[in-house]
Amino acid sequence: MPTARELEVPTLGPCRFESPLHVKGRRFEDESTRVRLLRHTTAQPSKASELSLECAGARRRLFFDPPRTTAAFVTCGGLSPGLNNVIRSGFLELKHNYGVERVLGIRNGYSGLNPESDLPPEPITPDFVRNINYLGGTVLGSSRGAQEPARMVDFMESQGIDILFCIGGDGTQRGAHAIADELAKRGHPRSIIGIPKTIDNDVRFVDLSFGFLTALEEASEVLRGAHVEAVGARNGVGLVKLMGREAGFIAVGAALASQESNFVLVPEVPFPLDGEGGFLDALEQRILARKHALVVVAEGAGQHLFAPTEVRLDASGNRRFEDIGIFLKERIAAHFKERNLELNLKYIDPSYAIRSVPANAWDRVLTDRMARGAVHAAMAGKTNTMMGYWNQEIVHVPISTAIKKKRRLRLDSDIWNAVLATTGQPNWH
Repeated sequence: MPTARELEVPTLGPCRFESPLHVKGRRFEDESTRVRLLRHTTAQPSKASELSLECAGARRRLFFDPPRTTAAFVTCGGLSPGLNNVIRSGFLELKHNYGVERVLGIRNGYSGLNPESDLPPEPITPDFVRNINYLGGTVLGSSRGAQEPARMVDFMESQGIDILFCIGGDGTQRGAHAIADELAKRGHPRSIIGIPKTIDNDVRFVDLSFGFLTALEEASEVLRGAHVEAVGARNGVGLVKLMGREAGFIAVGAALASQESNFVLVPEVPFPLDGEGGFLDALEQRILARKHALVVVAEGAGQHLFAPTEVRLDASGNRRFEDIGIFLKERIAAHFKERNLELNLKYIDPSYAIRSVPANAWDRVLTDRMARGAVHAAMAGKTNTMMGYWNQEIVHVPISTAIKKKRRLRLDSDIWNAVLATTGQPNWH
């Protein structure tokens, strides 16, 4: 549980400019508008029940003078449905509502903030963003890997960038935090705002990250096909690996959406593989009884089954996982062969196809809300701050607090108990 101090949003200083958003019926928020951190409280209030997050929204006074402000967007890490929607909505809010004339797109992630990459920023214009909301991926390009914060800040200053919107997952937000810290050391009043992106849905203080529900729709269709394949063959097994490095939200959500899964294996549950009551035994019993099975496994599940090795990191600083999908495919085949049982196994890994599609209607709405909230925050001088989605409200979360740990599936939650009830799998936790 964070402290009240850890939920205080950093600001650049006094707001000296009046907002141009003085239109009839315009609602302005201020720092007194809060969203409770705890969803449920007891009859006896405690200090924890008083914790709250600052509500996002337009402010009446601004830190930046819109006509003299330059803003930039950067997309980092893996793809997710909705990236282009964030760029478009953020640009339209800056341009048409605030009157910011100069908006830039940083190309290929944080590498575009390193002068050595030789990637000049892309001017973002109305023509540039026209119809990009219908496209998957990111029109700015992306990349993984950290860059030296001092070099990135030097680049921002050389380009006159006052506001930088960093769109990405926890690695991206760690990078944004490092940039903000470097700016603070230099005493330069520039705003760094994070917009969280991950289809794993594992960012702290974000109930639903944009792209997640689109990914669920796509994944549930894959499960439907895998189930058809399994039912259509004698002793058919559909084995589907979905994304989810350290949290099983996609696997769980897709399984509940499809209602056809018999096993859901997630990183939060170190399931047994061999022996009585293990996964292979349970799968065999399922096949003997029903002649088919659908197995869903998150990419980060089952890592305890591999021999300990030196921890390897990818370019974003995330742990590299062993391939649980291929591992299970081989172990299932070997198990059935040892018992002289017929097996028709179909292995499907749709991960990259799922994350590259355009956003669905809900995610288009969520990206619009987050993007416009990010613009409001930046113009009002918030910095080192990430947009959150909490209790159905867009909120401000200090990045330093957001990146302390990842969000995980709770094994005492209704959603996990729904998985156990739907699949009928053993309760291994």
